Amino acid sequence: MPSLPPPVAALLPLAMFVALALDLAFGEPPAWAHPVVAIGRYLALCGPRLLRLAPRPALVGGALLWAFGAAGCVALAWGVERAVYAGLQPWHSSARLLGAALLVGVCLKPLFAWRMLRDEAAAVEAALVRVSVDAARARLARLVSRDTAALDAPAIREAAIETLAENLNDSVVAPLFWFALAGLPGAALYRFANTADAMWGYRGRWEWAGKFAARADDLLSWLPARLTGLALMGACTLRPRDLRRLAAEAARTPSPNSGWPMAAVALRLGARLGKPGVYLLNAAGAPPQADSLERAQRLARAALWRVVPLLAGFALLARWPR
Repeated sequence: MPSLPPPVAALLPLAMFVALALDLAFGEPPAWAHPVVAIGRYLALCGPRLLRLAPRPALVGGALLWAFGAAGCVALAWGVERAVYAGLQPWHSSARLLGAALLVGVCLKPLFAWRMLRDEAAAVEAALVRVSVDAARARLARLVSRDTAALDAPAIREAAIETLAENLNDSVVAPLFWFALAGLPGAALYRFANTADAMWGYRGRWEWAGKFAARADDLLSWLPARLTGLALMGACTLRPRDLRRLAAEAARTPSPNSGWPMAAVALRLGARLGKPGVYLLNAAGAPPQADSLERAQRLARAALWRVVPLLAGFALLARWPR
């Protein structure tokens, strides 16, 4: 990473806090201005064509279309970031730095979604408590791919806790991690990869067309998922046996990454979480209780505020002049 003049080195950390403030204040931008919506349209346009191909051409075609889309996102983000840095050279004033941080923060905001995740999880609990189980099932169906029609209240809370934990990494920590490491291009690359995995990364008819997308997301999520798991556990109080148990529970899921945040929440809540026939985390725990989803939300919020200063500090030190 290039060394920058000390004030300019603060750009990315400042932009990260600006983006978080924008997220908390305003939530998601409208669809017409949302880059993830544009990514989704690209993937939806290209994906069905791959399904008509034989396995090997589908694998190659999926990789090429993934690479083309990812390159476009990275190039656009790189151009914006370079233009901002160019406007700060030579160093002029703190006011210009703050303006640049605002611009980069506005560009970063759509690449993660803490407020939306928080509000959707809270809406499931509110529907369960204040309306009906059917209403809670309908809210949960907005968050998960599993069939919610037969879920009772504990199972609804269980599924909501799992998706809150998993998406704390996918939708929040991982984009910020890659932003701290590689700026806007890094966050844009991750957001493209995660969206491609969500749309293409399935077995069955997507087995070959989406294989590259799934593996790319696994690779880019590997470190952030473990960071998220540690943050949810409360890393400063972890003992070696806690780490071993977290790793052992995380390995019970088919995914190399999603088990880390889910296992951490299961252990912190003392709750049993799982998907029938797929995985079971913290088998000795009790089923989720009436307050478990609210407690999981507090854990997620605390984890976020452990991670953000850490990533901001890394972004600053990595670019500080040596």
